[in-house]
Order: sequence, then C-alpha cells, then structure tokens
Amino acid sequence: MPKLLMLLLLLWQSAAAVTVIDDRQHQVTLNATPQRIITLLPSLAETVCELGACSRLVGTDNYADWPASVKALPKLGGLYDASVEAIVRLKPDVVLAGKSTRIIGRLESLGIKVVALEPQSLADVERSMHTIAQVLQLPQPDAAADRLWQQAMQAIDQAAKKIPVASQGASFYFEASTGGYAAGEASFIGGVMQRLGLRNVVSTGMGAFPQINPEFVVRASPQWLFLAEPSAVALHKRPGWSAIPAVKAGRVCAFSPAQGHMLVRPGPRIGEAADVLVSCLQKAARP
Repeated sequence: MPKLLMLLLLLWQSAAAVTVIDDRQHQVTLNATPQRIITLLPSLAETVCELGACSRLVGTDNYADWPASVKALPKLGGLYDASVEAIVRLKPDVVLAGKSTRIIGRLESLGIKVVALEPQSLADVERSMHTIAQVLQLPQPDAAADRLWQQAMQAIDQAAKKIPVASQGASFYFEASTGGYAAGEASFIGGVMQRLGLRNVVSTGMGAFPQINPEFVVRASPQWLFLAEPSAVALHKRPGWSAIPAVKAGRVCAFSPAQGHMLVRPGPRIGEAADVLVSCLQKAARP
C-alpha cells in the first residue's frame, strides 16, 4: 500500500467518531473506527462477519461457531459467565453483548465500550444490523445493513413459494429450547413463520419467548410441531401430546444441532433458516 494512502487510512481511523444508541437506550460513542471487536452472542458475530468485518473479531462467546473462522477465536463465556479478565486481556475497542449479559457494568467501569443488543423480533434484527454497521463505521453503513436485511427477506419470500399447498396457513407450535420455551408471534422466529404464511398458536400477547405449559399446546392442537432442540423429541412422555394433530399425523420437525442453532439465532441467516423449515414441510408432503 502506498505510504500516502496508508497515512490517510490511519488518519481516517483515528479521526472517525460515531455515537450509537443500543437496546438499553444508552448512547455509546466510539472515538475511532474499532479494529478489535468482541461479540458475546453468536448472532452478533454472524452479523459482524456478514457485514464484511470478520477479521476485526478478536474473541466471541462460547457458542459462536459460524462462519467457520470464528471457531478459532478465543472463547470468553456466555451471558452469565463471560470472563471479564479474559476480555480485558484482549484489549477490545468495543464489545457487542446481549442486553442481559451480566458483566456489562463491570466492563464499562473498566472503561471498555459496550454496545448491548438483544434482538427478539424481526424489527429488532433489522435495527441491530443497522447499529452494528454503524459501530463498524462502514463507508455506507445504512446501505450495507439494508442489503443484508433485504437478502434475508428475499430468501424468506422465496422459501414461502415452496411450501406445499396442504401446509399453507397451517397452525404450528415452535419449541425454541427445552423447558417449554416457545417462539411466539412476537419473536423473530414467529415473524419468519408469519412471512411464510403459517399460523402461530402462541399469540403476540404471550411475549416473544414465553415458557409454555404443556397443557396449553394440547388445547391449541397445532397441526405442526417444530423442535429446535434435538433433545426435545420424546413427545410420547408428555401427557396428552399423543392426541395433538401434529403428533398423530407425524408432522413433527426435529432438527440437527447445527440447524437448531441457526433457527434460534436472530441474525443474517434467518433466510436460510426459513429454507430449513420449508424443507421439513416438503418432506412430509412427499408420498
């Protein structure tokens, strides 16, 4: 790189400053373009990478595993057990964390910039993409985030065209994790399913990811069951579930660990997640 161009780049990086508003409604000002970034949610790492800044990641949470390059990065814990000491040693310019990450206050008390993002709805996912693009100080952050969002939406709409006629408008229950935590209409998963033309038995008023009583599912009689956790397949052990139309007809979609992870991450792969869901509907429709 010519010396003059390198000097101009260094001057731009040192002079750049941006203020973003995170999901706590806190203003976070970054006085220079961040070159050392830590993410503490898998979806945040995925978004950084899809926006072309994977090389700036210096550490992630324990569960980030896509794209493959992030597997080699230092793993720093999760929402409840992230290591402050390990993060400090990596000297990050900014940490992108889930809003419920326990150590945010401690990091900020040490002078580390933290942008807290916890997207739950589809609108939240879109907004977080814009916030991350601004944090990265891309040349045209809004345009970059818009492209990423539109790619995901177009992929969902294309997947919707492949849903078998018999499954169009069908009711479903989506179990996001063990313990009966469901993806409601208000969640990003619920938003994807609605865009696919399916009907969620867990209404918006119940919250994005409510813990559901098994009897509720029996009463709701969904036509389809989607189980993001592979360990959640022992449906015969759940009282009354053998009478659910989805179980009686074998309309149950259980996914591999990799697929399950993708389905519950509110990031740029929601379009690919829609394809995985539709693929299961297509298999059930085959003679």
